[in-house]
Amino acid sequence: MSAGVATAVSGAAPAVASQRSLAHLPVTLFSSVMGLGGVSLAWRRAASVWDLPSWPALTFLALAAAAFVVVGVAYVVKWVRFPEAARAELRHPVRMTFAPTVTISLLVLATAGQSVAPAVASVLWWVGAVGHLLATVAVISAWFGRADILHGSVTPAWFIPVVGNVVTPLAAREIGSVELAWFAFGVGMVFWVGLLPLLLQRVLLHDAGLPEKLLPTVAIFVAPPAVAMLSWGALAGGVGDPVGRVLYASSMAFVAILIGQVGRLRRIPFALPYWAYTFPLAAAAAAAVAMAGARPQVAYDVVAWLLLGGTTVLVLVVSALTLRAAAQRRICLPE
Repeated sequence: MSAGVATAVSGAAPAVASQRSLAHLPVTLFSSVMGLGGVSLAWRRAASVWDLPSWPALTFLALAAAAFVVVGVAYVVKWVRFPEAARAELRHPVRMTFAPTVTISLLVLATAGQSVAPAVASVLWWVGAVGHLLATVAVISAWFGRADILHGSVTPAWFIPVVGNVVTPLAAREIGSVELAWFAFGVGMVFWVGLLPLLLQRVLLHDAGLPEKLLPTVAIFVAPPAVAMLSWGALAGGVGDPVGRVLYASSMAFVAILIGQVGRLRRIPFALPYWAYTFPLAAAAAAAVAMAGARPQVAYDVVAWLLLGGTTVLVLVVSALTLRAAAQRRICLPE
């Protein structure tokens, strides 16, 4: 029974409808924190490279923090009131790969907020870094041991629980541990190289294509090389060397491929997987800005400005569409 039908049944139905809706609160909503925080990181880097004002980065940081509080509180309530629904989501062969968006959100908030509240950012970094490594082990163990993990369960979201470790080094020198950052970076890079052929096969061979609703997750291909480039710069001291330039080229190639799919992707009705566009493109924007700073040439500047401006608009539009969907009670519905 939908929330709207339940509301019409009796006077007490609104509360029942609300509870039933909350049982279907998707963990994928944490990707909104990643998207907003990612844009904050891109503007933070732009402020450093081009001497721009800091208010765009701070504004998106505030929005990301607010989103984390709202979604986090709602998700905790889901676990308290509907633990079976929450556990079922973590056991789902597809949805479980989105659960580590929680720990990535912590790392993104820590990185974006390191100069605003360094003590808080340090706590978030440690919880996010260690938590994500634990999530990596948990998800890979499930992939190893469960017979229901089939070819159709594979989506680009598989990058999230394992390659997400490359986010850890971004603020490690300032508020964390460089040793742990190198460890996480190694884990993330090895699994990126390992998973990339599998995931490319999944999207390039169409005998069992991705469900239409999950097609936006193809944007996730952009994120690993973009974030890896930034993390390499944080660990090795710069992004203008051959390693940084190869990772930059890989990220921009996936951006170009994604743009080539716009004609098909724009026909997909809005749903929460639209947030899958935001963090990868924000990471690509940050990587482009970093390369523009390392190699000051017009072409790099143009690419960086286009990605920064386009991603900022995209995140604002997806945020507005999400708020409208929430107001229309179209967020927490069973699939």
